[in-house]
Amino acid sequence: MRLGRARQPGQKHDRAITARRQHLKSIMLQIAATELQKAESRRETEKESYLAEHCPPLHIPSSMAEVQELCQQLHTKINAAEEEKYDMEVKVQKSSKELEDLSQKLFDLRGKFKRPPLRRVRMSADAMLKALLGSKHKVCMDLRSNLKQVKKEDTEKERDLRDVGDWRKNIEEKSGMEGRKKMFESES
Repeated sequence: MRLGRARQPGQKHDRAITARRQHLKSIMLQIAATELQKAESRRETEKESYLAEHCPPLHIPSSMAEVQELCQQLHTKINAAEEEKYDMEVKVQKSSKELEDLSQKLFDLRGKFKRPPLRRVRMSADAMLKALLGSKHKVCMDLRSNLKQVKKEDTEKERDLRDVGDWRKNIEEKSGMEGRKKMFESES
């Protein structure tokens, strides 16, 4: 008799499911491998047929006249290929220029312009004028010297404080009966 934990009824079923999954994975991998081999062989046959069609086998002639004729044929083919290449390049350049012009017109019509990314530059006014006007012009612009001196207007509180003077004298004057008498006289 076996001791240990008791088997659950679903455990056998779970093992069967995982085994089935593994079996299906292996079948899928086999099918994928055969498909890759077929695709590779298909590509090889297409490549061979393309080369046979566009690049016929080269037979080297034995006489000098035949070699010259072969060179002339190859030269004309090269010239034709170069002309076609040049024409294509011109078409591409023309179409890219048209695209740039149309995109610029589109931005103009919308009213939106690309703003270049600006960097913050710390520059004094003198350095800025020197950069704008060039090194020929000697312009000194000291902005602080051109500032005006502004005097404060005296407010009533400041006048009162200035008129009061020393607070000890003021208290001595107001102390006693004479000080109170002066206070009443000044109020009326």
